Parts: sequence; structure tokens; C-alpha cells
Amino acid sequence: MSELFDKHGGFRKLHTFTLATIIQLETLKFCRRFITQDPREARAKFYDPKGCQYDQMTQAARSGRQNIIEGSERSATSKDTEMKLTDVARASLSELRGDYEIWILDQGQLPWSAHSPESQELNAISLDPAPFTDDMVHESARHALEQRKKYARWLDANDALIVANTMLIIIGRALNMLKSQIEAQGAAFEETGGFSERLTARRIEAREKNQEPSPECPQCGRPMRRRKSAKGEFWGCSGFPECKGIRPL
Repeated sequence: MSELFDKHGGFRKLHTFTLATIIQLETLKFCRRFITQDPREARAKFYDPKGCQYDQMTQAARSGRQNIIEGSERSATSKDTEMKLTDVARASLSELRGDYEIWILDQGQLPWSAHSPESQELNAISLDPAPFTDDMVHESARHALEQRKKYARWLDANDALIVANTMLIIIGRALNMLKSQIEAQGAAFEETGGFSERLTARRIEAREKNQEPSPECPQCGRPMRRRKSAKGEFWGCSGFPECKGIRPL
């Protein structure tokens, strides 16, 4: 008998979750370092008099991470919801990437080319697998900070353009991984179905198990089912109306 509920959770071992954690932390730092509402600092930083840019960027970064978590937890009873929330995470990070692009353009610069030495070096960085098993919250946080060290040379730069371009590359990498994650979720759903399908199958299985043995139809040999008429109950062929075989109870 198949399991009724899908395995769920496990998001802390996903590379997408590790990158989303780094992205949220570094977006918070970026906004604190390089975006200001103080007109006296407008020449040195991105001037955001109403705080909208700060709020939008930090909320998009948060949405990316949180929807990966929620989608993973909802996978127990709804693969459809899991895929939709994973897609929301991807959309939120795409929005955040657009904010970093505009920030760079506002400085009169262009984002790094994918063929630049910096881009190639950053894209060559590989993430370590998550080895933790029991102390999940503590160990996953430590794992994210350890992986962040691989990007530290760029993320800790005093030049905001270097930091923004690095964030563009990290976000782009997370988006590609999330795309593959959604495709894998869809393939799993296509192969095994979801909670609703398994619940229906369980109910049919239980109903058939509790039914009394039925005789074979005298005309076609198919199993018969209990039927009711004005004269009372009787056995009727399960192939009705093609076959009209009957037996008395």
C-alpha cells in the first residue's frame, strides 16, 4: 500500500534554500550600506527618500526564501501548491534581480558581462552538500554562512557596484536551480500523482474491501453489484446497461 502523505520538508538541504538564505542576508546588508533616506548622503549612496526601494528589495528577498520553505512543507498534501509556491519564490527573486539591475544602471554602469573574468569566476563556485541530520536549524544556518564565505571576497567589497553585480550572479544561479526544481516537482507529480489521487484510491480500496463477495453475471461473467428496485434488492451486472443480467439476492 502506497504512503498517503508525500515526504515533506527537507528544504534545508536544498541548494536553492542555501542561496536564498545568502541572498536575503546580503540584500539586507546591501540596503543598509548603500541605500539611504538621508539627503546629506545622496551623493554617496542610492537616494531613496520614501524608503520604497529598501522595502521592495528586502521584501522580495524574504519572499524568495519563505516561499521555498512553505512550498516544501505543503508538499505533503498538495504537489500543486508546492509547485506554485516554488514558482512564487522564483518570481520574487526575479523581481529582486531587476532591482539590482536598476541600481547598477542608476550609477551609470552596466552589469558585468557573462564572459567577464569576474562572472566566470563566480559562476565556477560550487556549493557543498548539506551534511546535517538532526540539529537542523543550527546546522543549516552554519552551512549557509560557510557557503557565503565562498563569495565573501566580492560581497564584502567597499565598492557597491562589485556587490550588486555579485548579487546579480548569485540570484541568477538560484533562479536556474529553482527552474530545475519546479520541473522535477512536475515530473514527480506526473509519475506518482498527489495526495488527492491517493486519498481517492484509498477510499475506493477500503470500500471494495468491505463489500461482500459478489456472484458472477450469468450472462457475461462479470462481477455483479447490489441494485435496488421498487420490488426490492437484487444482484445486477456491473456491465449494465450493455449487459442486463440479474440474480436474486
